[in-house]
Amino acid sequence: MRRRWWRLIWGVAIGAGTNIAIESADVVLVENDPLDVVRLLRLARLGYQKMVQNLFWATAYNAVALLLAAGVAARWGILLPPAIGALLMSLSTIIVALNALLLRRARLL
Repeated sequence: MRRRWWRLIWGVAIGAGTNIAIESADVVLVENDPLDVVRLLRLARLGYQKMVQNLFWATAYNAVALLLAAGVAARWGILLPPAIGALLMSLSTIIVALNALLLRRARLL
């Protein structure tokens, strides 16, 4: 059974609430703004989408680079030296990190 983020039940507490509510909540709202719950759900959805994008990107990119480094396309004259493969793996990590930083531009409302 696949669980999606919108099917999960979250406990939300307001920062001015009791200590028991704050300790037992999954999310604590610092300000007393109920729209923060909407922002929280939007951020959760955007974060999940970004994780899927990064997982797809890193898997596809590294699979291609690994196959080229292993010499799968050597008969066609395409061979990736190990040093270049390591450089490309580092580049993949940087691209995934930059893609994750794009969450800062997201409008939450």
